[in-house]
Amino acid sequence: MPYAKLFRSRWAALLWAGGILWTAVDVAGYAPSKAPENAAVATDTDATGEVVQNGDLAILASVMNGN
Repeated sequence: MPYAKLFRSRWAALLWAGGILWTAVDVAGYAPSKAPENAAVATDTDATGEVVQNGDLAILASVMNGN
C-alpha cells in the first residue's frame, strides 16, 4: 500500500502507527532493566547469570595478555 493512499484515511493511518509501535515494543521491550535491590551486595555476573569469580578473571587476563 503506497504511503499517500495510506494517509488519506485517518483510521488506516492510526492502524499503521499502532503496528509500528507494537513492532517497536516487541523488538525493544518495555520492561525496566533488572537493577539489584541492594547495591552494596551486588555481584558481577556473566552472560549466563553465574557469579564471576576472581580466579576466572585472572585466567582471562593472563590469556589476553599472552602470558
